[in-house]
Amino acid sequence: MKSTGTVKKIDELGRIVLPKDIRTPMGIEAGDALEIFTDGDRIVLRKFQSACIFCGEAEDVIYFHDKRICSACVSYIKTQL
Repeated sequence: MKSTGTVKKIDELGRIVLPKDIRTPMGIEAGDALEIFTDGDRIVLRKFQSACIFCGEAEDVIYFHDKRICSACVSYIKTQL
């Protein structure tokens, strides 16, 4: 984990500002969704990416009837038909 040396305070509504020098390299822009979870005593923020409904893979995913399915699962389903 890389330390940026940046310290931010939480406001009255529980908000913090993510510095631009962190957002930009991560490809995070205004309006993007972030996934928030804990890992032990850490709070982790990650840019949210919808994943395959079957295996959870986030790469090479297409929409089928408003559901996201990866190409590997599409190939597997084809072999089962």
